[in-house]
Amino acid sequence: MGGLNQGGSEVLLMRQGTIQRATIGGYFQLRLPSPYSVPLFNPRDYLTKPHEYNQYIQDNIDLLCGDAMLELQSNAISTLANNQIPGTNTWVAIINWLNDFIQPIEKDYDMVFLDANPSFSMYTQIAIATSTKMVLPVMADDSSRRAIQNAFSLVYGLKLPSEIYSKYAFAEKLKEVDMPLPKVYMILKNRLTQYMGAASAYATVLQEIDKDVLSLLKTYTDMFAFKTLDMGIIDVRDFQTTGVVSAARGCPLRKLKSGRLGLMGKRVMVREEYRQNCIDNVETIVTRMSKEL
Repeated sequence: MGGLNQGGSEVLLMRQGTIQRATIGGYFQLRLPSPYSVPLFNPRDYLTKPHEYNQYIQDNIDLLCGDAMLELQSNAISTLANNQIPGTNTWVAIINWLNDFIQPIEKDYDMVFLDANPSFSMYTQIAIATSTKMVLPVMADDSSRRAIQNAFSLVYGLKLPSEIYSKYAFAEKLKEVDMPLPKVYMILKNRLTQYMGAASAYATVLQEIDKDVLSLLKTYTDMFAFKTLDMGIIDVRDFQTTGVVSAARGCPLRKLKSGRLGLMGKRVMVREEYRQNCIDNVETIVTRMSKEL
C-alpha cells in the first residue's frame, strides 16, 4: 500500500473508513451477525487495488487488507465456533468464512496467498483450512525449530502430549467433515551469509531442522507436497538492509534501485550485489510455484 515512505498506513486507515470497511476485519464484521449462513455480499467490495495507491505494484494484484480489528473479533469468532446448535456444525460454518469469500471470485485469480498470523488463533485456523498448500518460514534459532514442531502438532495433530487432545485437534475436526488439510509446500530457511552458505553460528540449528523435517517426510509422506528435502527446503539469504528499504518504500525488489536512497528523511545505501541476491531468492521461490500453474 506504499510502505512508510508513501503513507501506506494512511491508505490502510482510509480503506478501514469506507462504508463496508474494506478489510478482512470488515468482512468478518459482516459475518458476525450471520455466522452460520452466507449473507448476500460482493467480495470485491472488500478488495483493494494496490496499484491505485502505489505505482510500484503491478495492476494484476488485488489485496484484502489486514486489520487489527481481528484481535477484537477473535473472542467472538471463537465463541460462535463453539456454540452448540442442533443440526448445525458451527465450527465448520466459521472455518469456511474465507472459502465463502473466495468461492465467487476464485476463477478470476491464478493464485491466492493468505498471510497468516503465527499464533493458532481462530482466524489463523480459518486461513489454514482455506489453504491447499502451506509455506513455513524459519529462522536459524531454537524458537523457530520449536515453532516448526508446534506447527505439525497444531495443524496435523502430530506428537500431541496426550490422547485427550486428539478429539479436539484441528486435523481431527477437518477429517470428521472430509475437509482436506493443506500440504507443506515449502520451508524457507533464513539467516545465511552472503558468500559462505550457512553461517557457523546457525548451521547446527539449520541441520537439526532438516533432520526433523526428514523424519516427518519419511513417516508422513502425504502431508508434504515434495518428496525430498532439496525439493521443499529453500535457503534464503538474509535480506538485511535491502529488504527493509524495499518494504519501507513499498517497492518490489526488482524495481528497487541500488545506491543511496531516501528513506524517512535519511539516505540509506542499497548495494547492488545484495539486491540481486534478494531477487535470486525470490525467483527461486516463484519458479517453483509457477511450474504448478
